[in-house]
Amino acid sequence: MHNHHAIRFPFSLVPMFAGTVVALVVAYVALIAVVMSYAAVTVEFAQSVKDDEASVATLESRYLASVSRIENVDYRAAGYAAPVATVFVPSAGATALR
Repeated sequence: MHNHHAIRFPFSLVPMFAGTVVALVVAYVALIAVVMSYAAVTVEFAQSVKDDEASVATLESRYLASVSRIENVDYRAAGYAAPVATVFVPSAGATALR
């Protein structure tokens, strides 16, 4: 008969491994939560950019319609007289405040 000596640790490995598994599971769930919240913020930001682009497009179309309406006004039909003379004013320089 052989006398085998079992290796005895001063502490049990099962609670240590169980604690490690629990810590890893908690870290995994936390990482999933971070990724999901990042995805939600990214989608929300993309939607706000689309909304801003749509509002800019609406304002731009209103601006272009206003410019077109102003440029197409027949001022003679509105009662304004045509200019009699065109006078060019010489430039005073690069700055107006002298």
